Amino acid sequence: MNRRDRAANGSARTTRREFLKAASASFAAVALGAHSKKAHAAVPRVVVVGAGYGGATAAKASEEFGVPQMLSSVCNPGLEAVAAAANNFRIFQLYVRGDDAWVDAWVRRAVDHGYAAFCLTVDTASYSRRERDLARRFVKPWRTRAGGFEFQAGLSWDHVKRFKDTHAIPLVLKGIATAEDAALAVDHGVDGVYVSNHGGRQLDHGRGAVEVLPEVVRAVGGRATVVVDGGFVRGTDVVKAIALGAQSVGIGRLACCGLAAAGQAGLVRVLELLDDEIRIAMALLGVDRLAALDPSYLHPATPVGPPRATSAFPLLDEDGY
Repeated sequence: MNRRDRAANGSARTTRREFLKAASASFAAVALGAHSKKAHAAVPRVVVVGAGYGGATAAKASEEFGVPQMLSSVCNPGLEAVAAAANNFRIFQLYVRGDDAWVDAWVRRAVDHGYAAFCLTVDTASYSRRERDLARRFVKPWRTRAGGFEFQAGLSWDHVKRFKDTHAIPLVLKGIATAEDAALAVDHGVDGVYVSNHGGRQLDHGRGAVEVLPEVVRAVGGRATVVVDGGFVRGTDVVKAIALGAQSVGIGRLACCGLAAAGQAGLVRVLELLDDEIRIAMALLGVDRLAALDPSYLHPATPVGPPRATSAFPLLDEDGY
């Protein structure tokens, strides 16, 4: 990242709550306009995604810190229980396992339980070959009882159109990986374009989300909110995503690390660390607000080592850390 030669007023620099609750204008206006009694006043820049069996705990941390939660339909303890656990800004993400009536029923449940937006997963037409799982003979528990995979494989733009024609709740598509699909999404009235390669676990040799992000932002052209995830584990990662045009950044693995370490308090601590790292990065860049970031702050660099799950935390390999 590149520091601009201009001073920022430290006293006026955006504070934790101010920048984490900076509105993602288009999406927030629609979502909060329809659900103002249930949701927060604005959409923060970090979204807690997934959480496995810890959906309710993640919801409580989401409310405590003031960031949204995106709950997957394969997360536990389920849509209703998670909604009952906290008064947070929440989005429901569906893996499609049934026909239109089946989807409609999920939408009604989400609306009835205060979810501010609804997300369709669009990058799992086929379950990928995950060799780490195969080598360890690991099968995710939900896969042993799941069916209806043909409905996910058959998801099309006609389904997106029908959703927008049928339902008032804002719609997000998660798994957008090309500018062409991003343009089609906004042409169909989608409210949120979520750039993701499913943690790199779906299409082998596919492009990383941060590489795809700039072209998606250009294709969207401000007509929808752009969210991105995929290996964002440091505050500087969030700053880079915002500089490239994303309005919000999803954290999945990182959220699970916090939950595994100390439950609700662990996830809140993760968010506090991200907050601190973001504020420091902004100060050292001479930036007093996230809206001032743009691609000119970024320059390509050669990796200093081979990538791995903990590349962003090199001190983990040092004795005594």
